[in-house]
This record gives sequence, C-alpha cells and structure tokens, in this order.
Amino acid sequence: MSNIVLSREHTMHMQRNFRSHQPWTWSGLVLATAGLVACGGGGGGTPTGTLQLAMTDAPACGYDHVYVTVNKIRVHPSAAADGTELLGWREMSIPTQRIDLLSLTNGVLQELGSMPLPVGSYQQLRLVLADNPANPSAANPLANALVRSGSDTEIPLTTPSAQQSGFKLQARFDVRSGQVADMVLDFDACRSIVKAGASGRYNLKPVVAVIPRLTTAIEGYVDPALASGVVVSTRDPDNNVRATVPNSVTGKFTLAYLPENTNYTVVVAGQNLTTAAITNVPVSLATGVTTLNTAQTPIVPPASAMAAVAGVVSSGSALLTDARVSASQTLSTGQALQVASMGVDPETAEYMLTLPLAAAVKAPYVSGSPLVFTTDSMLAGRYNLTGTATGYTTQSTDPVLDLGVAGSTTVKDLVLMP
Repeated sequence: MSNIVLSREHTMHMQRNFRSHQPWTWSGLVLATAGLVACGGGGGGTPTGTLQLAMTDAPACGYDHVYVTVNKIRVHPSAAADGTELLGWREMSIPTQRIDLLSLTNGVLQELGSMPLPVGSYQQLRLVLADNPANPSAANPLANALVRSGSDTEIPLTTPSAQQSGFKLQARFDVRSGQVADMVLDFDACRSIVKAGASGRYNLKPVVAVIPRLTTAIEGYVDPALASGVVVSTRDPDNNVRATVPNSVTGKFTLAYLPENTNYTVVVAGQNLTTAAITNVPVSLATGVTTLNTAQTPIVPPASAMAAVAGVVSSGSALLTDARVSASQTLSTGQALQVASMGVDPETAEYMLTLPLAAAVKAPYVSGSPLVFTTDSMLAGRYNLTGTATGYTTQSTDPVLDLGVAGSTTVKDLVLMP
C-alpha cells in the first residue's frame, strides 16, 4: 500500500470534490474527536501530526445487519507488537455506539474520529470491541451481533481476544508534522463472519484493509433484477480485495477509495451466474470517478449451472480452524478473478464453495464506449483453489481444480505448510 499523507487543507478539498461527485447519501456520524492516551513516549516538544479514521464496509453474505461496537483503536509503529506490551501504543477511545456495517456499502463512511500522533511510520492498528451484555435487552442490545436475512433475531458474535488486546490489523501509513494521515478501515463483513458448524454460533474474525481516503472510485450498473444476488469486486495494487454489493433497486455499485492504477479488473460474481469481468479499467486522481456503463446498459451476466467443492484445511495432523479458502478463475489474458471466498468452520476446519461451471465472460473497458462481453477461452469449470492461514506460507496441495457435473460436489482437502 502506498503511504499517502495529505495536508489538512488538501484533505478537506479532496473530500469536498469527492462528495460532490457521489450519488449516494453520506450518512457517517462523527463519533469522536478523541484525545491521546499515551503508553510510553510522546513527551512535550515532540512533533506531532494527526491520524483521522473512518470505517466503510464490503458486503455481507446472507445477513441483513452486522453490528460491531468499537471501544478503542490502538496504534503502534511495529507490525510485530503483540498487544500485551505497554510501550509504544497510542489509544483512541470512542463513545459507545453500535455500527451497522451493512449500512456502509458503496463507499458510505462512518467517521471514527481523529487523534494526535508523534511523527513517524506506523505499521499496526488494533480494534478493541465492547463486551456483549450478559442479559441483552432493547435498551441494552448486543454490542456485536448479526441478523440473518429474513429474520428479526439478533445472534451474538463471538469475538475472541477482541475485548483485551484487540483485533490486529496490518497497516502502513506515515504521520508528518502538522499534517493529517486520512485513512479508512474497509471492513469486509462477508469474509469476517464464520459459522461454527451446526452449533448456531458465529465467530467474528475481522478482514479489514487499512487504506487511504482517496477521491477515486469505479462505478457502474448491473441488472437490478440480479443486484441482490451478486458481489462486485476488484483487487487494488496491494492485492487487497475491495468489494461491494449493488443497490437492490437501481443496480448501481461503487468501488471507492482506490489507489491510482491503469489496469484494474472488476469482477461481478453470484450464484447461478457466469462470472463477468471488465478488464483494463483505469483509476486516477485526475479523473476521480471512472464510469463503466449506464443504467440503460446494465451488466447482465448469463446464467450458469453450478457445482461445489468441499474439504478440510490442515497442516499435518493439525486442523487449521482459522484458515480461509478462495476460488479464482484466470482469464486467457492473465487476469485472476476471485469468484468466491470463505472462512473454514472454526471447529472442524471444513469449507464448501459453490461455483459456476461456465467459463467467464469479459469486456475490455473503453472510455465512452459500451461494454461488449465475449466468452473467454479459459477451460470451463477450472479454478485455482487456495487456502491461507496465519503462520502458514505455502500450500502443498495442487491448487488446480476441475469441477464435476452440475450439482456435484468435488472433495479437495488442502494442506498448508509453515
């Protein structure tokens, strides 16, 4: 990730320009402009700048609400700090307020506040969450919870370690004297929630990208009839997956705060649909918003039969219960398309992904011209299946997967190595 630090005046100017281009309503409330609680260091006379934070969200899968309550944000110069030592940490306390992550799609922000920091480079953020009450009520609801689609019942989210040392987020940003490092926490609720088998419990394992608040975006439209069932995503130059869901009425989607790059690939994926890709999409600060298409010419991915892949992720005899599994297709022109991703069951390390059998369709972006999709010459039903887990760097299992016939399930266990 590029370290982008803006002066206060430049930041405000860019935000004004960005908001004037956006069709959505900015619903962020300022939660706090918090003071600094310093644990070791930061004496008088030390040059300082400001860290400003906001939160946005990628889509959730099968949920109407995902609530989190952040009590503190901790910052440290070292990516290796384990959260228990006292020296080097700076903390921003936040007044208690539940945040519904699913209200923050398509670039909408929830302001978290700002804090002074000594000048320097910072490599780690930690989110410290509030505890769920023992006896929740309407007046004292669950701090961290989800509501499944079609239900009104709040289900508590289990958040191991989040109330003590906090959830660890990798970050790279500089704070310069008298300037503002304006950053966004892009919280991917879909990839952050893991169901624990048939127990009825759900674990929260946050997948959060810490990104600069840039005045850039890619926007476009899918067919509104398909909008509620698809996810639109891309990968930024640092390989972070950036995703959103289209508006269910208009079909409009926005992938916001993207670093400059001339060659983004936008992926539209959903159940019972062929994966669609728009290639060679440019993003620049000079342009601001890159528009792929209009409401009159929406993206309509063709239907596709589906098949499943399932298995267990392990290392030797150890089950890797914090692993993630992702399935991607590769276009004949080399672009990798992430089609699906999930965390394994936190008790059994099992996973199951249902994937389209059809070869992807693709359209090159040409400014001012309509998107023209053609079927790629990739082998239909072929995927790369990869597992990742903290502390494990390689996969000894061949990632190439050829799906079976429609409705079938292919078993593929994944073995990772430290």
